[in-house]
Amino acid sequence: MSTRALRIRDILQGALSPVHMELENESFKHAVPPGSESHFKVLIVSDKFTGLSRLDRQRLVNELLQAELKTGLHALAQKTLTPQEWEAQKSLSFESPDCLGGSDHDKRKG
Repeated sequence: MSTRALRIRDILQGALSPVHMELENESFKHAVPPGSESHFKVLIVSDKFTGLSRLDRQRLVNELLQAELKTGLHALAQKTLTPQEWEAQKSLSFESPDCLGGSDHDKRKG
């Protein structure tokens, strides 16, 4: 697991005490140099999400990862569920959208 991934995992585990968490570096799917740690997706199942809207859950995660977002974490796809929601949805897949380019390099090509 990469350095940024370990920090993200540790921050989220410490603050949210998840009953289940999956973290994946998806940087390789984007127009970034090999070995980048800029695009991640995370599935977090925590009792701390109970009573929060989807938006408030994602705001909470973004607040927890504020330092990472300021230092190179460019994108974080999130699925935030309570344990009860996880039991009902765990058979469903969680796929991030495909990268559509959009880097300055891609724009100069056209």
